[in-house]
Amino acid sequence: MSDLLAARSQMALSLAFHIIFAEVGIAMPLMMTIAEWRWLRTGDEVYLDLAKRWAKGTAILFAVGAVSGTVLSFELGLLWPGFMRYAGAIIGMPFSLEGFAFFMEAIFLGVYLYGWNRISARAHLASGVLVAVSGALSGIFVVIANAWMNAPAGFRLVNGQPVDIDPIAAMGNAAAVSQTIHMTIAAYAATTLAVAGIHAYMLRRRAAASLSEPLARFHRAALGVTLSIGIPAAILQPISGDLSARFVARFQPVKLAAMEGQFATERGAALRVGGLPNEEMRSTRFALEIPHGLSLLAFHDPNATVRGLSDFPRDEWPPVLVVHFAFQTMVGLGTIMALVAAWAAILALRRRALRFESSDRRFLLALVVIGPFGFLATEAGWFTTEVGRQPWIVFGVLRTRDALTPMPGLVVPFVLVTALYCALGAVVMWLLWRQIVKTSGEPLVSRRSASSTGSRAA
Repeated sequence: MSDLLAARSQMALSLAFHIIFAEVGIAMPLMMTIAEWRWLRTGDEVYLDLAKRWAKGTAILFAVGAVSGTVLSFELGLLWPGFMRYAGAIIGMPFSLEGFAFFMEAIFLGVYLYGWNRISARAHLASGVLVAVSGALSGIFVVIANAWMNAPAGFRLVNGQPVDIDPIAAMGNAAAVSQTIHMTIAAYAATTLAVAGIHAYMLRRRAAASLSEPLARFHRAALGVTLSIGIPAAILQPISGDLSARFVARFQPVKLAAMEGQFATERGAALRVGGLPNEEMRSTRFALEIPHGLSLLAFHDPNATVRGLSDFPRDEWPPVLVVHFAFQTMVGLGTIMALVAAWAAILALRRRALRFESSDRRFLLALVVIGPFGFLATEAGWFTTEVGRQPWIVFGVLRTRDALTPMPGLVVPFVLVTALYCALGAVVMWLLWRQIVKTSGEPLVSRRSASSTGSRAA
């Protein structure tokens, strides 16, 4: 394994691991806050139980996410010193702001976890809101930095070096809006539908496991909270994807061509579903083609011209098969999630509420099936974004190989980091099982004493 491949593989592994925790850090605080808000409004203690269980999960995943995020920050400097030397002054601001958001999230998460019955109900709920807001901001600032790598702005090049640096303009790069919207909605959809899948599975097992009515009500309440976020997020995700695709079509046509397996420049290009791109033959076989579909989606014009890979130098092509497969996977999984969310919305409109009774077994099965789809789609989407930008680390400006450290033997840290993440993953799964999943089948404990001590006081 070459040093370049080892370094890229290490970053890919680190990002693939960390992004799951980043998504959970964005969405789960909102879930626990909504659950507490419903408890304060209704007095139904099942929502208090939900808020406390989800707070435990948030704490566990926040801690592991902090570790994996720290590893990533070191990797940027140790593996890619050329990138940090070149871009540090330009995109340092979003990374600094992400640090402030992270510290705010950590502080108010501590207040939320240890503030039960110690501060007023309004102050406690406000701390949860601040955890949710700071978690979202933390993700947004990191995505802005990544967006700059896809659409560099805020500087001029003089003799190959950046001058006249404007960090504000860099943060306002052309990809910032579409990427942050797409990623933030993905976090809410992936996390909430994954949690919904767990509770749907428990409800489907109700008859076989003799699930008590209090526990069934607990799982129905959890589904109500998660789907109140997941349904609109999953339906809006294809719309945000359209924004991202239009950016790619305009600013990164070579990436669009790789995503679609489009080798020849074509007017009224067809949209391909599936297929196997062959770089040597410069064709995509076995694809279902929708006439004029790509031109319509990319440019909102069925007769627009789409540039093919043949328009670009061969050494500027990304790995076409990888990008095409990742993109197809992301779109396919996201479409299924949107369809199930639309099904849920129709059921809710017909009944005015989702009751999750025995007649909903097919719908509950659908929720179970799509439970992991959001995280899988996220991984596929990041492969599309990052691999599709190759061979550039900063698109059109700095090649990945030129940013690599001269230190040899990079396969060693790659193996060590892989072992670290395997260990962290095992610990996380055990903790989540021990603290949340395993206890979801235990009898709900009455919290009348907690509610009577003033935690609901203004």
